[in-house]
Amino acid sequence: MATIAVLGTLDSKGEEHAFVAALIAKHGHKPLLIDVGTGGPATVLPDITREQVAAAAGIDLASLMAKKDRGECVVAMTKAAPACVAKLAAEGKIDGIISLGGGGGTAIGTAAMRALPLGFPKLMVSTLAAGNVAPYLGTKDITMMPSIADVAGLNRLSRVIFTRAAGAICGMVGAIPEVGASKPLIVASQFGNTTTCVTEAKKVLEAAGYEVLVFAATGTGGRIMESVIESGIVAGVLDITTTEWADELVGGNLNAGPDRMDAAAKANIPVVVAPGCLDMVNFGEKASVPAKFAGRNFYIHNPQITLMRTTADECRQLGEIVAKKANVYKAGTAIMIPRKAISVISAAGQPFHDAVADEALFTALKTHARVPVQEFDLAINDQEFAQACAYKLIELIGCRS
Repeated sequence: MATIAVLGTLDSKGEEHAFVAALIAKHGHKPLLIDVGTGGPATVLPDITREQVAAAAGIDLASLMAKKDRGECVVAMTKAAPACVAKLAAEGKIDGIISLGGGGGTAIGTAAMRALPLGFPKLMVSTLAAGNVAPYLGTKDITMMPSIADVAGLNRLSRVIFTRAAGAICGMVGAIPEVGASKPLIVASQFGNTTTCVTEAKKVLEAAGYEVLVFAATGTGGRIMESVIESGIVAGVLDITTTEWADELVGGNLNAGPDRMDAAAKANIPVVVAPGCLDMVNFGEKASVPAKFAGRNFYIHNPQITLMRTTADECRQLGEIVAKKANVYKAGTAIMIPRKAISVISAAGQPFHDAVADEALFTALKTHARVPVQEFDLAINDQEFAQACAYKLIELIGCRS
């Protein structure tokens, strides 16, 4: 029998959560009702009270509720619920989690879910599920289910939605993943313009006995990769495609934030770094490009994606950033530079070929790096360069064993 946390504001949504808890019990699992409400008294008896949830984060709930500031209370519970739920999961006391809510309930429920490991069953039934849910998901595998109508009592529609939700979380908990033989895990960053390189490197790494998990360098992909690295399950990083830093520096759409490339230092694992696709900044359709960039070199990747070539000055800054990030790695690191092209379209004769900008990037990398730098008279997608990166990472990992 699995235990499934049913987390919600039981002062206003108690009826709905109790309904889902009863269905979970009918499926043969044990529901654990957790109250994160901060309004009136709970309308159903919780297994874990709001006071116990608040105490997990050292919050004096009575004093907080006395202020009668709903916003402040919701913010407090978005801090307390993750601490409470993470502890339950770490102690093996819950096997899945479900929550139902509107704006406040979704903020609290997904905050709790983001504190749980990847692969842990998480289901949020929300009035916000049909919109932009990126802030609620973060880098975690939270399943969002639209509530269709507001989560406001039981009716002919909500009973159907909540019944399906209860079945879904029970199904998720009951599905035991087959992960196959355990192999050391390597993560790699990839873009369409570096796919050939990563594909070839992946072959070498897999032949050497590693499992390779590839992440698209799309901002979200980079953040998720950092999260996976930080989890402690990764043996090495093949960071071929550091392009998200171009978007972070210049203001493109696919930035991964200022913490990109930090996780490997915390995890203390070997890293091979390449300046893949630092020649491009990503925007949406051409009309969406900010006016301040008028006159720059653009390439229409597809109707929805417009690429902008980085300048020599921007490349100098990017080289310094990437080098300084790599300098923090202590478990073995190498920066690999493919001098002929850092993307498909930066090669000679291609739209983003700019020898001056590339040289500014390479010089900055070498000037600021305090880790080994290797240069190759190759393009990033050349087989020889891809293999060199893979073999270097294997060497660095081997030096630690």
